[in-house]
Amino acid sequence: MKAEDFDKKFDAGEEDILDDLDLSSAKRSNQQQKRVNVDFPIWMIDSLDKEATRLGVTRQSIIKVWLAERLEQRRQGI
Repeated sequence: MKAEDFDKKFDAGEEDILDDLDLSSAKRSNQQQKRVNVDFPIWMIDSLDKEATRLGVTRQSIIKVWLAERLEQRRQGI
């Protein structure tokens, strides 16, 4: 399918375009991961675990979310 035809199909919004895409090699930008080791005091681990349990998520998830929130705040100058 030509790009022009694809654009028209997309713009019309009447048909599903997912069948026209090859998503097998799709990647989300800026999502590459790198493992790091961080040592936390026991009291901090306990607090993280309690909050993670309260929210129904893993410790790693809550650390990632909180760090992302803080970095976004810094980026916005908050």
